[in-house]
Amino acid sequence: MSKTKVLFVCMGNICRSPTAQGVFERLVEEAGLAAHVDIDSAGTHAYHVGEPPDRRATQAAAGRGIDLTSQRARRVREHDFESFDYVLAMDHDNLDELRAICPAHYQERVRLLLEFAETSQHGDVPDPYYGGAQGFERVLDMVEDGAQGLLEEIRQRIEVS
Repeated sequence: MSKTKVLFVCMGNICRSPTAQGVFERLVEEAGLAAHVDIDSAGTHAYHVGEPPDRRATQAAAGRGIDLTSQRARRVREHDFESFDYVLAMDHDNLDELRAICPAHYQERVRLLLEFAETSQHGDVPDPYYGGAQGFERVLDMVEDGAQGLLEEIRQRIEVS
């Protein structure tokens, strides 16, 4: 059985998408599905390539038992659209950026993370970069909601395979 591959994407890959990666890694591990799911994150822009996640994102995640410290920012690459089953944007601006560079035959893989959320459907995960600590907590809440719904879809996909 091939693995399901998930890529979370925001602008710089230092706040929202690394948070989503960390949250989803924990959920997948807790569900006993780590052998069936590969998870990564990237940015639509190259502002922070090679840098660790923002310390505020790292601190907020650590407060919930999630470790982001091994992650390093990277930019989305064209082959990501072929490699990943889910390419999940954190907001509509990044969704538009992804759709603009995604080959036509992979467009269905590009979606918003919050399409999977129970309470925050189809909205944007706001960029907390220019705000305070509360913004990072809000991102965690929204990402956890979307990640839980995504996990349920992937669990069903694995069971069908």
